[in-house]
Amino acid sequence: MILPSIETPADLQALSYDQLKQLSQEIRDFIISSVTKTGGHLGSNLGVVELTLALHRVFESPKDILLWDTGHQAYVHKLLTGRRYGFKNLRQRGGLSGYPNRSESQHDWIESSHASTALSYAHGLSVALEQRKELVGHGGKRHVVAIVGDGSLTGGMAYEALNNLGHSNQRVVIVLNDNGRSYAPTISKLSASLTALRLNRTYLTLRERVRRWVPRLPLGKAAYMGIDGFTSVVREMVTPHTFFENLGVRYVGPIDGHDIEALENALKSAAEWDGPIVVHTLTQKGRGYAPAVSDDLKMHDYKLPPQLNVEVARTRSFSQAFSDSLVELASVDDRIVAITAAMAGPTGLLNFQARFPERFFDVGIAEQHAVTAAAGMAMGGLKPVVAIYATFFSRAFDQAHLDVGLLNLPVVFVFDRAGITGDDGPSHHGLLDIALCLAIPNMTVFAPSSAEEVSGMLESALSMSTPTALRYPKTLPKPFDGHVGSGLDARVVARGDGSLCVLAVGKMAPAALSALTLLGEDAKRVTLYDVRVLPPDPKMIDDALTHERIITVEDGTRHGGAGTLMVSALRSRAEELEHPFPTTRILGVPRAYLEHHHPDELLGELGLDARGLADAFTRLLANQPESARVLPEAPRPNYF
Repeated sequence: MILPSIETPADLQALSYDQLKQLSQEIRDFIISSVTKTGGHLGSNLGVVELTLALHRVFESPKDILLWDTGHQAYVHKLLTGRRYGFKNLRQRGGLSGYPNRSESQHDWIESSHASTALSYAHGLSVALEQRKELVGHGGKRHVVAIVGDGSLTGGMAYEALNNLGHSNQRVVIVLNDNGRSYAPTISKLSASLTALRLNRTYLTLRERVRRWVPRLPLGKAAYMGIDGFTSVVREMVTPHTFFENLGVRYVGPIDGHDIEALENALKSAAEWDGPIVVHTLTQKGRGYAPAVSDDLKMHDYKLPPQLNVEVARTRSFSQAFSDSLVELASVDDRIVAITAAMAGPTGLLNFQARFPERFFDVGIAEQHAVTAAAGMAMGGLKPVVAIYATFFSRAFDQAHLDVGLLNLPVVFVFDRAGITGDDGPSHHGLLDIALCLAIPNMTVFAPSSAEEVSGMLESALSMSTPTALRYPKTLPKPFDGHVGSGLDARVVARGDGSLCVLAVGKMAPAALSALTLLGEDAKRVTLYDVRVLPPDPKMIDDALTHERIITVEDGTRHGGAGTLMVSALRSRAEELEHPFPTTRILGVPRAYLEHHHPDELLGELGLDARGLADAFTRLLANQPESARVLPEAPRPNYF
């Protein structure tokens, strides 16, 4: 076994290519064994084994800066940088993050779980190193390397960075990991030979001399144009499109991404290039694990088979409820169209895609385009439904605010994975969607407390002439009271004696009902509302003001979120009625980046589980001060 002896990238240097081949297989075996026990991103990491080995043999991390985009393809990088032991608890508290993590290792520079950002980071870091005279070719010996791919080049921000890199001629090595999820040209012996030639410094120097010399000859200008035109035609015939070079970024490739020696030769030559250069590698996503190669969903993100009891087996997820409802509604209304950003499977749109392929649009990792395209569809009389993860809504807030909100267009946003999501860490918690949506005038937010609420809410959203959002969690619905509301009305779940009114949003309504069962006789003092819709139902606001105390509960940020809006509405209404303002509390997630952990455990630590809510209700009924709970932030090291 070679893998146990690899603690740092330096340990790779003495290995022969035969040993590296053996190590590649050991790494694949390790990743398959680990991820099929813990869950995680399987296919993308199986595809970058040889590429990661080559990168760490050519470049000296962390002196040389390796930036991974998307971050979920960095498991092999973690293995080679001393973190093998953390994989037994991958994506669990105390174990490794599923993405690069600055608090884990000095080899991790960015936490790139939102795609298409690495090239912008690379531009900035290259400028910084150049200013400090540490960049190779500018007084130093350090390189900046951005590994992009697995869909990250479908995001517009990547092209903004490419444009700036080419314009400024900033020295960055860009490794395009092409695993079939992005631009995929055909490799051939001719193109491989031309790639080797184009990386050869002697050839490049000679070509420049010829280009300077030929125009001086009689008919030199025509000859020069002929030579230049001929090389362009040949390049077009045997290599991918010259898109990169039109931006001022040198392009070489494609390279077999599973040939370590070829990769090393290409990377060494690219490292000498004085300017931005793309090294295009072709890899196979899921390589070495047949189920990942054949199954698109398993290829991307391996989910552990659920251990179901009878009760859970009968539970329909929010995502499935949305999927079923959308197909049902679309079957009777051909104006309904669905848009997603590379998340058709996770957001429940595969059935819609199969039934209505001409009305389904996957725009890649391009949330901004998705939202403004939806605005155009709405202007044209369609009913667009934009289904994305809640965390990714922040990437398209400007478009939602000004392209949808300002024009008051009937676009329906559907936010999966809203609230605390757990194992994917701080970048994937959907904590800001309510606050962002409520900042947009005329936006209505639906928050189902059960899967049974989804159908009616989606139908209501599609019937409205203003922007709407439907948000729900990743976790399975908790048992509730078996009833659903209607329209824009809040729903009374339990009626108390006027001592305390609880206004619970979405999945927190079942948690609040469970909390009442822990209060004993005090439960009779509590009125519980399933808020359902924001801005809040005026009738609920009036009823809440008849109570001595009011507490709001949400699983999003409590700063500027649902609670803030409801308390503002309560205060305005109390002033209007000249009514005494009750004691109020807002429960929600504090302003902190929550690390990866099981959602229920995180909710418990924040006092947002049944036990924590029962304690909060008890304190408020007894007029005791609120108990603040804030999770500590992870340290953020400075690698310079």
